[in-house]
Amino acid sequence: MKRAIYPFVIAAVLSTIALPASAELVIIVNPQNPATRMTSSQAAQFFLGGSVQFTPVEQAADAPIRAEFYKKVLEKEAAQVQAIWARIVFTGKGKPPKEFKSSADIKKTVSENVNAIGYIEKSAVDDSVKVIATIP
Repeated sequence: MKRAIYPFVIAAVLSTIALPASAELVIIVNPQNPATRMTSSQAAQFFLGGSVQFTPVEQAADAPIRAEFYKKVLEKEAAQVQAIWARIVFTGKGKPPKEFKSSADIKKTVSENVNAIGYIEKSAVDDSVKVIATIP
């Protein structure tokens, strides 16, 4: 009887380990950028092509942080965002944000471009970027 329970106990423990807690996200800009605060809806404009005041930089398509950002900030699924950008590109009104492989790459790009805006895990923030919004 005890041996029959062990697989369930092990599975329960592994499932809690395999599911990472969602990290707190931050929206970042270059420290020289005059922006100091931004709401989620304001940030969404840049990542959905509604404004060209900032140059958005994007996490890799398969990155869990990207899905979380889309859900919490853009309030859309990846397919919806892709459709929006397809329409914008087709009409010649813009091009989608450049994708980067990691938060370190996003941070580096934002730190080198005054007009760039991106998002990373709060734990990855350092003095090379400025946080203008925190997304719990």
